[in-house]
Amino acid sequence: MLTRRHIRVKVMQSLYAFNHSQNDKLATEEKFLLKSMEEMYDLFLLQLSLILEIREQAETFLEKSQQKHLATSEDKDPNRKFVDNRVFEILRENESLQDALERRKINHWKHDDEYVSILWEEIRNSEVYKEYMQTRESGFKEDKDFVITIFKEIIAPNDKLYEYLEDKKLTWLDDLPLVNTAVLKMLQKLKENSAEKLKIAKLYKSEEDKEFAVELFRKTYLNDEMLAEEMLGKTPNWDKDRIAEVDMVLIKMAICEFLKFPSIPVKVTINEYLELAKEYSTPKSSIFINGVLDKLSKEYKGENKLNKMGRGLM
Repeated sequence: MLTRRHIRVKVMQSLYAFNHSQNDKLATEEKFLLKSMEEMYDLFLLQLSLILEIREQAETFLEKSQQKHLATSEDKDPNRKFVDNRVFEILRENESLQDALERRKINHWKHDDEYVSILWEEIRNSEVYKEYMQTRESGFKEDKDFVITIFKEIIAPNDKLYEYLEDKKLTWLDDLPLVNTAVLKMLQKLKENSAEKLKIAKLYKSEEDKEFAVELFRKTYLNDEMLAEEMLGKTPNWDKDRIAEVDMVLIKMAICEFLKFPSIPVKVTINEYLELAKEYSTPKSSIFINGVLDKLSKEYKGENKLNKMGRGLM
């Protein structure tokens, strides 16, 4: 689920926090880095469980309607199309998901069900819900398209949900776009009668990605003085105090990749850090960082310092 770009974001955040903390224990900060990525996976599971809890809220709503003293014919024989949606059924019956939720103790909505109620009410009053509920039967494609739509248009952008997640864990705000994309990809890949075969995405695509996160953090921190020296003379129009702190961290990480990660192409490194600068630093940062990294990469190539292995890595 984690992309290399998001791993770089996590490393950047950890290095920035480390620079501002009074803790000088590298092992402790490495644990914090890994923990923040694990918590992102908790958010992924939390969003999936939210979909199921909304379905449970709808089921409760129908049951209460049937128990009304003056129940209407519609209350007595409600349209169950929403609660019987096949996507909900697949998620409820999938052992991989249920095991992950239980193992990682993802039960937030049992304690904070008011947010589930808010979302259920928004869905129930939406035009997409009313259109979906005009009939009592549907095919799998209609069911899946409907769930994807309500997630994209109602659940994911909900302000109350956003505030809730911010209160729970501040780092989740940066994680949310990637997590919501991962949820959508999973929903889009669902096939009918796939509850038994469905495999929930793992946090790391491979063990190498986890190792990359730790190594990038460790090598950037341990070589901080050397990396800072590499920048000397490459920023003639910028004194140290004028360079944004985030930019300093990003440049050091990029130089570290140039010199310490033989398998990562130079162009990939430059492009990745320019994108991070655009998203996390000042409007002019990407131009500044591009100038520094371009100058350094050409210098390293000329001095044969780029120990890159494989074709196309220069």
